[in-house]
Amino acid sequence: MPGRDAPAPDHLRSLIGAARDGDRGSVARLISLVERGGADATAAVAALHPHTGGASTIGITGAPGSGKSTLTSRLVARLRQEGHEVGVLAVDPTSPFTGGAILGDRIRMQDHAVDAGVFIRSMATRGHLGGLALATPQAVRVLDAAGKPWVILETVGVGQVEIAIASEADMTIVVVTPGWGDGVQAAKAGLLEIADVLVVNKADRPGVADTVHDLAGMLDLAGGGQAWRPPVVETVASEGRGIDELWDTVLAHHAFLRSDGLLETRRRARLRAELRAILLARLQVDLDERLDGERFEQVIERVASRELDPYAAADELVAVR
Repeated sequence: MPGRDAPAPDHLRSLIGAARDGDRGSVARLISLVERGGADATAAVAALHPHTGGASTIGITGAPGSGKSTLTSRLVARLRQEGHEVGVLAVDPTSPFTGGAILGDRIRMQDHAVDAGVFIRSMATRGHLGGLALATPQAVRVLDAAGKPWVILETVGVGQVEIAIASEADMTIVVVTPGWGDGVQAAKAGLLEIADVLVVNKADRPGVADTVHDLAGMLDLAGGGQAWRPPVVETVASEGRGIDELWDTVLAHHAFLRSDGLLETRRRARLRAELRAILLARLQVDLDERLDGERFEQVIERVASRELDPYAAADELVAVR
């Protein structure tokens, strides 16, 4: 399997070179490649990795219907106003008919569709959440190596894997809407534990003051003493209200991470978790191979005949090379 020192194949070198020069088609093809996995994906990551580390990443998650896509679109516009290029990875549910993303990039964030400074990509689960969790950091690497200084990860729901993907970023924005139900959902889903910033979107609706109060109370119950207490920002993304305040909060948190040395700590923790996930995936492949075939059936027979106990059988299978 290609390692860091192994040169990438010729067809990958030209693709990677074009992507690093900003060619959108090459960036898209590289993301598709790392989604699929395999030897070419491994070689591409090895070639890209030395050119990464410059992108700042923002995770945006929250309950369906909270307006995350509109909020993301407004935040992208704010970043573009500052002159920054942006990459957006939108993690979507899988279509049962096509296997692709239902909420694809063709129907979201239309305002940015013709902006060469914005690259939007939908990543579908394709029925394999674990695979998506492994592919997402690699897709971020592609955008990072392609020179995007800001990358946004937006997830459509609050499931375990979606929250894990959102928390793959340097900072995580959790979006709720006015109403006690959202506050309860946020607490149950563990969203408050990963939130660096809390956004109450659709703040023109009744109940916004109660929701802000409830979230503040939940943060109080979570305990004091944090160096960074997640701010609660009110927005009406459909009208662009509160976006400037949100951007200022993003910058404040980013400055906090850098000044306190937490940015490197967070990134190192993510690398540790990523390496663990890759190792577990490879061990799972090895395990599946050991649990299949004639050798496994022979061991089953020996356990059935009381020649081996199950633990001794497992030891024997583990020892087989």
